[in-house]
Amino acid sequence: MTDQTTQTDVLVIGWGLAGLVAAAEVLRAGKRVVLVDQEPRTNLGGQAWWSFGGLFFVDSPEQRRLGITDSLDLARQDWMGTAEFDRAEDHWPRQWAEAYLEFAAGEKRSWLRELGMGFFPIVGWAERGGYTATGPGNSVPRFHITWGTGPGVVAPFQAAVEEGERTGRLTILPRHRVSELLLSDGVVTGAAGDVLAPSGAPRGAASSREVLRNFRITASATVVASGGIGGNHDLVRAQWPARLGAPPAAMLSGVPAYVDGSMLAVASSAGGRLINGDRMWHYVEGIRNWDPVWPGHGIRILPGPSSVWLDATGRRLPSPLFPGFDTLGTLAHLRGTGHDHSWFVLSSRIVEKEFTLSGSEQNPDLTGKDLGLLVRSRLGKGAAGPVQAFLDHGDDFVVRDSLDELLKGMAALPGGDLLDVGRVRTELVARDREMANDFTKDAQIAMLRSARAFRGDRIIRTAFPHRILDPSAGPLIAVKLHVLTRKSLGGLETDLSARVLGAGGEPVPGFYAAGEASGFGGGGVHGYRALEGTFLGGCLFSGRAAGRAAAAGS
Repeated sequence: MTDQTTQTDVLVIGWGLAGLVAAAEVLRAGKRVVLVDQEPRTNLGGQAWWSFGGLFFVDSPEQRRLGITDSLDLARQDWMGTAEFDRAEDHWPRQWAEAYLEFAAGEKRSWLRELGMGFFPIVGWAERGGYTATGPGNSVPRFHITWGTGPGVVAPFQAAVEEGERTGRLTILPRHRVSELLLSDGVVTGAAGDVLAPSGAPRGAASSREVLRNFRITASATVVASGGIGGNHDLVRAQWPARLGAPPAAMLSGVPAYVDGSMLAVASSAGGRLINGDRMWHYVEGIRNWDPVWPGHGIRILPGPSSVWLDATGRRLPSPLFPGFDTLGTLAHLRGTGHDHSWFVLSSRIVEKEFTLSGSEQNPDLTGKDLGLLVRSRLGKGAAGPVQAFLDHGDDFVVRDSLDELLKGMAALPGGDLLDVGRVRTELVARDREMANDFTKDAQIAMLRSARAFRGDRIIRTAFPHRILDPSAGPLIAVKLHVLTRKSLGGLETDLSARVLGAGGEPVPGFYAAGEASGFGGGGVHGYRALEGTFLGGCLFSGRAAGRAAAAGS
């Protein structure tokens, strides 16, 4: 049985942030929209809802108030040194990067402010680099946390979509799984697929795949905003690049299982060109969620720079692979060890100052816009509540009063038999000896002191440098870390109007893409690496471009 849906101006596939932004732009242009997704409506907002809400701005008022001197030229230097574009396929990704940098240095903040979004006054310094001026990393802090985190980013676009639904100009169809893009004489004219059985699954949880009937939607323009592949570990491993070593035998999922990449194959079958599939962004500070929502649910530690990072055998990672400095460089190094896990070792003084957990649900103060809770959790004594919950219940945490007891606890965890406990002791004692002077040959300690020259780090992000084994800084903490899947950096190749390009480089008529499905723009706006705060921003920018272009072309 076929459930025939009447023709609409624009069909948007996927209701994550990019899809919501695209739909909002189509509505603003006065056109009709149908918005479909395979999940129940509880998932409106997609992965963005779960995010920390970090956004990349250049030369913002928040930066200037903290004494940060930023510029478009410096941001371009950092982006290009990080992306390392080096392929013929990077023509459009490079164009998107230039356009996005102009956006981040220009109207991005004012546009979002007009929509009602606000930003935490202290700017974070993610992906610090640690190489030369032209190497990867942010030269200055640029990570702006949205007041309300991920839900706060989603809110204005969700409101616009729901207003369009109330006025009859937009139709939301949950549980509609697209299996085919419709083609007529080379033009994409809509989509067809399966209507899945209703599901009461909560946000992020797995839902059934029982098929009730078929559907068919025709549209003058179709936007694919279906996300990436991070929930499909088989596909992640299939596309894993040799430059990052062998793929892990075991990984955690930083995204729900529905982020399965299935729509990318559908888009390719309709003539869209997929590029840069071997570029991906996974974290190495993943911990198993003690209260999981989806299968293999992992949480990322957003670490400050003080923890000692050891590989599975207890050997300290080399400079500049310190916490928060070079995500992919650290991933490549750890894959070269042949083991799937690594360790942080730190003091309680460090955990209470530096540990933040990624995700809206792990930051109730920022997500709930609760100033009182924010002051107590970020500036008060002890670890923040969500961090303390992991210290109390997390399988990957070892908390002990002495180094001997800590080493025994680490060795008792799965994979702990690989540890050379003598090596761990040597690394920690040697590191602590370097604290006796204001000068040091230890690059991490030098960077700690440099970081505290930045007011934001000094206030909430970097602990005062101290001996980790100092009993007054205890108890001691060890954290077993896992590879955590997150983002696809490649995707459907698009021009600056978000039109999907075919194998010959010409636009496929009626076909647009946005968000992670398009590599956040162009088929890979980040190149090989990302500067952080640029995934949500890429969804905003590409979703806006796709919505405007689809409305104009419908």
